[in-house]
Amino acid sequence: MSLTGGNRNDVTQLMPLLEAVPPVRGRIGRPRRRPGRLLADRGYDHDKYRRLVWAKGIKPVIARRGTPHGSGLGVHRYVVERTIGLLHWFRRLRIRWEIRDDIHEAFMTLAAAIICWRRLVR
Repeated sequence: MSLTGGNRNDVTQLMPLLEAVPPVRGRIGRPRRRPGRLLADRGYDHDKYRRLVWAKGIKPVIARRGTPHGSGLGVHRYVVERTIGLLHWFRRLRIRWEIRDDIHEAFMTLAAAIICWRRLVR
């Protein structure tokens, strides 16, 4: 997760978020340093961002503007929307009331930990 100012475009955090992905461990050999592909919605549809993602060695799978819905990306984007919905279980995160960034970020981290713990217990 990353925290930005209010009413900021999501695409401003695309590259910092990709650079912050930790190594994926668990398999034999050198751990992967980056994902294989990036799924994104129409808000990221610009050649500039596609080139930046390709330069990182990641295949961009970004829906094109002006094309009809039904490309199949919605199935994968549902995971992101569901995660945002899970964060909204915590009333304090629906609307940001904290003035200090570190407090709000701490609540987001705590909420993410609780969500993961609840999923693992099942």
